[in-house]
Amino acid sequence: MPPRLRLCRQCLRASLSANRITSSSFRHAATAAAIAPAPSIEQMTHSVPPITRYPPSQPPSHRPPEYRKSQLHRQYTSLLRSTPLLLLFQHNNLKATEWMGIRRELAQALRKVDDARAKEGKGDANLADGVKLQIIKTSIFEMALRVVEYYRPEHQPDPATPHSSDPATQSSTILPNTRPSPDDPTLKHGLSRAAHDAVRDKKFLHALSPLLSGPLAVVSFPTVSTEHLKVVLSILSPSPPIFPAPTRRANPGYHDALVQAGLQKLMLLGARVEGRVFDLDGTRWVGAIEGGLDGLRGQLVASLQGVGAGITNTLESAGKNLYFTVESRRGMLEDEQKDKSGEKGKEPPTAL
Repeated sequence: MPPRLRLCRQCLRASLSANRITSSSFRHAATAAAIAPAPSIEQMTHSVPPITRYPPSQPPSHRPPEYRKSQLHRQYTSLLRSTPLLLLFQHNNLKATEWMGIRRELAQALRKVDDARAKEGKGDANLADGVKLQIIKTSIFEMALRVVEYYRPEHQPDPATPHSSDPATQSSTILPNTRPSPDDPTLKHGLSRAAHDAVRDKKFLHALSPLLSGPLAVVSFPTVSTEHLKVVLSILSPSPPIFPAPTRRANPGYHDALVQAGLQKLMLLGARVEGRVFDLDGTRWVGAIEGGLDGLRGQLVASLQGVGAGITNTLESAGKNLYFTVESRRGMLEDEQKDKSGEKGKEPPTAL
């Protein structure tokens, strides 16, 4: 008689429960398939757009985006596009402690300007935190300046081939460029191959290019505020009597040895205001405008009113001169007529 097979009760229970779960899942799947709605006409006539092979925040670029130079290029491009007022300084071997002291005194002076503007009730009073002093890489900054000034992606011709991220592109469309590549003509950002080729021949054409040499630092302003510009010039590049340096009694920290040693190594080169380049004298002229932009608008209105009044007087003078001439001539004719009538009345009567 053959031996009897001994089965484990726990294994038998596990196999029976697995069979029950499988049968129940098949039953639920069949039920879900039976109640699933039919696809719409749009889903049947239009395919799902293909998925791009790169994240939208980091498209392929001419230079690898993970390099520090690429990140600095993006930073400088954003700075030039978002900053209406930019001061350019040349520095010569400043120490970290000297930079720290200069930034401290600059921040304190700008906060005083904000407090004064807040007391006057001006809305844009908190501008001190937006004024930044930073060191730049000259060559990368010059490249970013050319991209901002000369590259216009909206004027570039649209590529003839469909792009993989365009929702209108069908999934069955054969795309010549299926891998992320810098040669893709649809890429038009600041680090793209199209931007690099567009500004490659624009070296030394910008008015700021002669100043972009050597170690440089920039002071960026969030808005064009002549009051803040005047304070910055008084701190970093004082020139009395318009931009006097703070006195020792008013600001003793400004006269520290470290701060003064750092300021002697800074030299103002120029400024970029609303896309226009100003030299040293032009920068100080902008900072010396009384009342800021409101004062400049008032001067412009006063000059236009003066020109209008002068034109009005010039146009009225011709009519007035003609009127006076006609009136004087009429008076002369009336006097002559009176004299003739008087002479006729005085003639003696003729004898009969």
